Amino acid sequence: MKIHEMTASELARRLSRRELSALEVVDAFLARIGARDDELHAWTAVDAELARRQARACDAGALRGPLHGLPVGVKDILDTADLPSEYGTPIYLGHRPAADAACVASARAAGALVLGKTVTTEFATMKPADTVNPLNPRHTPGGSSSGSAAAVAARMVPFAYGTQTVGSIIRPAAYCGVVGYKPSFGTLSRAGMKLASESLDTVGVIAGSVDDAALLVAGSAIRMDLRAVETVGKPRLGLCRSPNWSYMTKEGAQAFEAAVQRLAKAGATLVERELPQEFNELDAPRVRILVYEIARSLSHEAGRHRARISAPLLELIDAGAKMPYADYASALEHADACRRRLADHLRDVDALVTPSATGEAPLGLQSTGETAMNRLWTLLHGPCVTVPAARGPAGLPLGVQLYGLPGADARTLGAAKWAERALA
Repeated sequence: MKIHEMTASELARRLSRRELSALEVVDAFLARIGARDDELHAWTAVDAELARRQARACDAGALRGPLHGLPVGVKDILDTADLPSEYGTPIYLGHRPAADAACVASARAAGALVLGKTVTTEFATMKPADTVNPLNPRHTPGGSSSGSAAAVAARMVPFAYGTQTVGSIIRPAAYCGVVGYKPSFGTLSRAGMKLASESLDTVGVIAGSVDDAALLVAGSAIRMDLRAVETVGKPRLGLCRSPNWSYMTKEGAQAFEAAVQRLAKAGATLVERELPQEFNELDAPRVRILVYEIARSLSHEAGRHRARISAPLLELIDAGAKMPYADYASALEHADACRRRLADHLRDVDALVTPSATGEAPLGLQSTGETAMNRLWTLLHGPCVTVPAARGPAGLPLGVQLYGLPGADARTLGAAKWAERALA
């Protein structure tokens, strides 16, 4: 097996035994970037010599930690001290922060090597970037973690950071046929992230497997309890088609139902678990929270660089700036009330199983896709994991999403590991 085809977990084992050098690993992934990225546009900055210097230093010393010698991609909404951090906007062209984002610094301390910065949409919002889907370049890779999903799917890096405000980890991972893990809100520090929404923004990862995703989060969140998550044997799963089921495409709905049947055949116990009416009404409060908070977060940019912000994002910022605080406060209260009630609906299941996206990646690059199957779960703050499940009529991947209670990351990852194997 070629180095770039190995999982991060397998590479970690070989690096820890010194069967591979970090320089060999870095060179293999740099070669892969050279072979694929002119077509895919997944990277916004790669410094090959910097990556090789990091690798040589790694090889010259003792084992540093669980991520020793492993290359990682960093979504360009997260700061890096030695590479540009441009946040997907010309406003910050060439910007060089003084420090790494906290999750990047922790990953480096655990031995990871930053290979480069992956493309993000504008401020990790809606405007599509140049990245294309590595399985069919005429289709979107999803967003806003477009570059991270494409880079992992094309085996240009074993894993990469993403962020999610609405569906920006789960949807692109599903579209590109890889694993996405949005941890419980706050699991990974957001220090050094260019924030859009302080109530929603969550740092997470995109990887080739559930084990790999857990490994990166464990190493960069200082959560060794997640390093070797046990598979949940024949889990009890709550089947939740979600309040936004009407957004599903016909093919997406059929593929999801077929995947659920495969899970049942493999031994999962499936119980219908639809959420009550107050959860069905969360979309409007979520929009109010996002719009109000994005107006605050991007107030400098809107005031100083208005002409360099896209029209759809400016519309959101302006709407948030005009919103009465009472509307925002009531939206927060509605969301908090639903989070408090959530345990009642997950008490006797290992996780909920729900679609990762409305269907396969849509044709065209004018949009990053529909977020309907993601936004509720991000607002509720629990862990989400998408695993590949099927192929759609265009031959592109479809995923299923496992969702757990806030803080129940190990249990949710364990159920996702079982589902990953059952659907392989």
